[in-house]
Amino acid sequence: MEALMPLITQLIAGAIGGNAAGAALKQVAMSTVARTIVGAIGGIGGGMLVSMMGGEAAATNLVMEAIGGLVGGGVLSGIVGAVLGGMRKT
Repeated sequence: MEALMPLITQLIAGAIGGNAAGAALKQVAMSTVARTIVGAIGGIGGGMLVSMMGGEAAATNLVMEAIGGLVGGGVLSGIVGAVLGGMRKT
């Protein structure tokens, strides 16, 4: 279970970050399900990037991975939304 906790944290934080970015950026025309999935994928990537930087305590590392998941999910949702929005205009 200890090995799955960071992954679950990253998935949830990424999904939250993706939906928050989608709500903040009105021009990003993606459905809620798409924002959640893309955010979760971005959350895993962002959390992995943060975990590669290292951490001293397990609790601190988990919090940092959650923050990385939030940011990663929001960034990837914004990028995918911008690409999809650009494709729809052409």
